[in-house]
Amino acid sequence: MAWSVPNGALAQDGYEITPELIEAAKAEGAVVFYTATDVTVAEKLAKTFEEEYPGVKVQVERSGSERVFQRIGQEISSGIHAADVIETSDAVHFQLFKHEGWLASGLPANATKNWPKEEMDPDGQFAAYRAHLSVIAYRTDMVSAEEAPKSFADLLDPKWKGKLVKAHPGYSGTIMTATHALTKALGWEYFEKLGQQDVMQVQSSTEPPKKLAQGERAVQADGNEYNVFRLKEEGVPIEIVYAEEGTPLVVGNAAVLKEAPHPNAAKLFYAYLFSVEAQQLNSDFGGLRSFHPGVKEKEGRTPIKDIKLMLPDAAALETEMQTIKSKYEEYFGT
Repeated sequence: MAWSVPNGALAQDGYEITPELIEAAKAEGAVVFYTATDVTVAEKLAKTFEEEYPGVKVQVERSGSERVFQRIGQEISSGIHAADVIETSDAVHFQLFKHEGWLASGLPANATKNWPKEEMDPDGQFAAYRAHLSVIAYRTDMVSAEEAPKSFADLLDPKWKGKLVKAHPGYSGTIMTATHALTKALGWEYFEKLGQQDVMQVQSSTEPPKKLAQGERAVQADGNEYNVFRLKEEGVPIEIVYAEEGTPLVVGNAAVLKEAPHPNAAKLFYAYLFSVEAQQLNSDFGGLRSFHPGVKEKEGRTPIKDIKLMLPDAAALETEMQTIKSKYEEYFGT
């Protein structure tokens, strides 16, 4: 995976934000955004867009990736076209949306000029709007740095029984992707043993860091990196562990739906998502990783280049999603 300025763009140049597009978007007056990004981050982004383009309101509909996926499928199958722009952290979803013919073609120039080619659909129907990691983390006032886990395998130590929290792959695209990566690295026997650790089970990848912040558990077995960043900066005694085996990387794609009810506002908002301003906000406020070469990481955060990564494999995941859900339910009873 490249994490640098692309060595070429898509065959298409991408569309620009023009005065005509802005006026057409204002005439529509609204854009509906279905997203799996943490609601605080998504709403902050929506507010900055509204300040940049007054007259266009953003309606944020936030849920876990798997719920967003299900909702879009149910609505479109029922002839309901409510969403304009969609985003989830499960790359398989966008392959399926594309196969169904639900996505509009045309990427903004903000993406085609700056993004690595491998992070854009070759037909211009979606692109990687964000990336983040699924990490281990712990409360520094409950666990010392010396005794903190250094690897995923360490979480199987009996001393962590009743002290772990983790999210669910049946709800969260982040955890679906991370679970797939970990089964390839450690096998299903790892999850079978982890399921015997009296783990607090939550839904979204946004929740484990919050459970740590509330002191309900000492260690998160998985959960998104960006919420840990934000909580740490707010003064919560919490620290990230980049596991010795590697840390799962999760990419969140975004697209405009072909039957978007506000097509011009959708194009304007979609272009804004890939702007350096929006991407820098995602990084600074949201703790997300960005593919935009103009984004500067906050001081004190470990650069992505210094982290051993487990890279996602959307093609392999597509064939194994149901197995992951059924095996997980078997081992965790949920």
